[in-house]
Amino acid sequence: MIRMRGRLVVLQVLVVSLMTLLAARLWQVQVVRGAEYVAAATETRTRDVVVPAVRGQILDSAGRPLVRNRTTLVVSVDRTRLNRMEGNGRTVLDRLAKVLGRRTAELRERIRACGPGVARPCWPGSPYQPIPIDDDVTTREALQILERQEEFPGVTAEVQAVREYPGDSAGAQALGYLQPITQEELERRDGLRAAFSGVDLVGRDGLESVYDVPLRGTPGMRRVQVDRLGKVIGVERQVPPVPGDTLITSIDAKVQAAAEKALAEAMKSAPRADGAAAVVLDARTSRVIALASAPTYDPAVWTGGISETQYQRLLSDKAGRPLVSRAIKGEFAPGSTFKVSSVAAMLRDGYPLHGKYSCPGSFMVGDRPFNNFRGIGLGTLTLHTALVKSCDTIFYRAAYEQWLRDGGLHPKGRTKEPMAAMARAFGFGRPTGIDLPGESPGRIPDRAWKKQLWSVTKDENCRRARTGYPEAARSSPSRAAFLKRLAYENCLEGYQWRPGDAANFSIGQGDVLVTPLQLAAAYAALVGDGRLRSPRVGWALVRPDGTKVKEIEVPVVGRLPLSAGERAYIKGALSEVASDGTAAGAFSGFPMDEVKIGGKTGTAEVYGKADTSWFASFAPTDKPRFVIVAMVSQGGMGGQTAAPAVRKIYEAIFGFAPDGKRTAPLLPGGRPAAEPPMIERDGTVAR
Repeated sequence: MIRMRGRLVVLQVLVVSLMTLLAARLWQVQVVRGAEYVAAATETRTRDVVVPAVRGQILDSAGRPLVRNRTTLVVSVDRTRLNRMEGNGRTVLDRLAKVLGRRTAELRERIRACGPGVARPCWPGSPYQPIPIDDDVTTREALQILERQEEFPGVTAEVQAVREYPGDSAGAQALGYLQPITQEELERRDGLRAAFSGVDLVGRDGLESVYDVPLRGTPGMRRVQVDRLGKVIGVERQVPPVPGDTLITSIDAKVQAAAEKALAEAMKSAPRADGAAAVVLDARTSRVIALASAPTYDPAVWTGGISETQYQRLLSDKAGRPLVSRAIKGEFAPGSTFKVSSVAAMLRDGYPLHGKYSCPGSFMVGDRPFNNFRGIGLGTLTLHTALVKSCDTIFYRAAYEQWLRDGGLHPKGRTKEPMAAMARAFGFGRPTGIDLPGESPGRIPDRAWKKQLWSVTKDENCRRARTGYPEAARSSPSRAAFLKRLAYENCLEGYQWRPGDAANFSIGQGDVLVTPLQLAAAYAALVGDGRLRSPRVGWALVRPDGTKVKEIEVPVVGRLPLSAGERAYIKGALSEVASDGTAAGAFSGFPMDEVKIGGKTGTAEVYGKADTSWFASFAPTDKPRFVIVAMVSQGGMGGQTAAPAVRKIYEAIFGFAPDGKRTAPLLPGGRPAAEPPMIERDGTVAR
């Protein structure tokens, strides 16, 4: 009995101890940490969903959409969640592949991370954001996923806005494209993580990149209640997103299409042509009306993920690198279009504006003859006629004389280098500052540049002077011998600015490189008010309800060091090129009595390739409203390929047909838009 009573006492003590522990635990949970567990319990019942803002449209100067949005059902996968599942979520991907009619391997490729050695399709964005794997699913497919969430954990189907391009490939390089935000960007860019919705894309090139922040808008937030399977059962709180601003540009979609068509036809007319560009500016403001580059591509290839084949084609030399805008990134010798800068340099260096100048068929620059086109002499000319007929030897002489005055091969003290200085005053040798990324600076060579180049290349030139070019000798012994001799000269004296360098510079040859946009901006300053402006594509940012956020101004970045009379003289000479000069053939039959075209042809020699064809123009000549520049790489003579392309753009703008008939002009009245279009409160364009 005593033993039994002892056991009961032990049992009672044990029960009391357990009850005490339980009470202590309950007190800790309910009193000490009660608030913490209430918050945790609430958190498990709710989910905060960031709602992406609708990205702003990009419109042309008449309010026509260049880039707009369309809504579509998008299926996305949370790769991080999938990788935590057994077999890295293969069962889920198998089910998803059957619903979407895809292969599981294809879905796996789309969600793998991009990196070295990983071919597209792959995911270039952050691993922690949902990865879109199909951006055009049907309603039935989406419902199968949403109604059976327990079978598709980590998979969502949502209505999202994707980019659409009504003009297809027109202006593709200027418009740019979107890509997922990378993890590095989220960590590096201040404020981006807070504004990131999880499905946002970021502008990677063109206007989409430069105006990414205002176009993207501000995401909203929705707090939803979910059950244990993650299904939404209600909305607790909601903050609506703020749509992105609409970007109005100065581009005219119809003129842009006409420029693209003219370039395509120009390239077809020149069998060896491998690229082309055209720039149309408002001559008074330097706003961009069209910016075309060929070959081009359809930016829709980026929507939903680009394949490896498509991506490689965009960067392929064989395909002409269509991703690159030759209008702002292509650097080419400008040929005789550059003579406007050289003649201005002559005037500033004391050469008389109304003087007489000899134009022989050949001129000795040092100990080497430099020839006119086809060695034809034109007698004694004024600077006016030298520009109209494109005499080279007048410029060779002036460049050689300036080179001698600077000390020739042995300069003492500071040199003037008038032609290089004037070229920089025209804006060459530096980016124009246009509101597009990746612009090339071009190149204006001078004595300092030559020394810098020599310091970089000296070792290689000296090595080649010893070893020669055995790889070239197998196919062309004479070329190999020439290259070895050139390497020897550059090894010993490559730092010298030779007389031939100066002569080539004067006619836009040698080491001079410009972009089509630089040339257009320079001509706009010359035939306009003398002010050099930084061109702009963007014109205004407005909210979806039409409220103007800001107008994008065109900054003045310089002034040509020429008097109004000197600019008028040069402009007067250029005004005869299309009617009586080197472009007369290209403009034969054009109604000059209605709209007179001025300009300058350029035919730039390129070693081992066909000539680069140029035409820089303006119209009407009395009161210019347009500056149009066209360039065709390996297009031959300027009057053969580039000038006809420019003529077609003018015909489209003013409503002239090649057969002499009239068509509807693209720009009524032959004038660019004077102000951006008004947007109504409902988002439509006021008419």
